[in-house]
Amino acid sequence: MYSKILLPTDGSKHAEKAANHAMWIASKSGAEIIVLDVIETSSLVGLPAEDLIVRIKEMLKEEARRSLERISEMIKEDISPKEIKITMVSKEGSPAEVILQTIEEQDIDMVIMGTSGKHGLDRFLLGSVTEKVVRSAKCPILAVH
Repeated sequence: MYSKILLPTDGSKHAEKAANHAMWIASKSGAEIIVLDVIETSSLVGLPAEDLIVRIKEMLKEEARRSLERISEMIKEDISPKEIKITMVSKEGSPAEVILQTIEEQDIDMVIMGTSGKHGLDRFLLGSVTEKVVRSAKCPILAVH
């Protein structure tokens, strides 16, 4: 039923819970998992020092690398790499827009994502990124809390 599952991650506990669901569904359906970390860089635009922007971007890229590495380790612990194809991707931009763009570009069948990330301010509402994706995606979304 599913051949490509998109798993957006930001390293949060909700993203790790979503990864568990993605692994289970992929193991049952034979789907490929595309793990996506989006580096949010829009807040850096107004910073005055270019060298500061470069250093912050490097820190954000390192954080994204660790986030992807953690998901990769989770998957390897639970599932043999021969069972499921896993692709790790890191992109820059607005998280919701990049996720929606990736859905279209990769012909994603299902998105599995946490309801709120590391920066979630309200535990009772869907995260703003998740909400935008749920409202705009043209494929099924599993929002994991």
